[in-house]
Amino acid sequence: MNLNKILAGFIFAGRGIRTAFISERNLKIQTCFVVLVLLFGWLLHIRIVEWLICLLCFGLVIGMELINTSLEKLVDLVSPEYHPLAEKVKDIAAGAVLFDSIIAAIIGLIIFVPKIWEYLLRLISS
Repeated sequence: MNLNKILAGFIFAGRGIRTAFISERNLKIQTCFVVLVLLFGWLLHIRIVEWLICLLCFGLVIGMELINTSLEKLVDLVSPEYHPLAEKVKDIAAGAVLFDSIIAAIIGLIIFVPKIWEYLLRLISS
């Protein structure tokens, strides 16, 4: 096991994440949602299991967005001019991100709506 190769792999992966974050608007939007969920989770004192579920959702959505971005770049490389199959590949990859995002949003609602409701009821009753 060559430590330099392992370290280089981390550097390349970090560069890829940075490149995607700089160039992809949707990744920036998703990162804003991650920050909001982290803030609300802290303010509303969500439980450890809820934190774990949120972290899993963050990883799935951001990871899928990174895969989507890489597929879009690859399709643009191999098919610079319009091709119906290239369009389908891009649409399907974007659909995977959308699907994961919708599921993550539903999970977020299940975790946070009762806590927000409880917080509001405490405010009203005090």
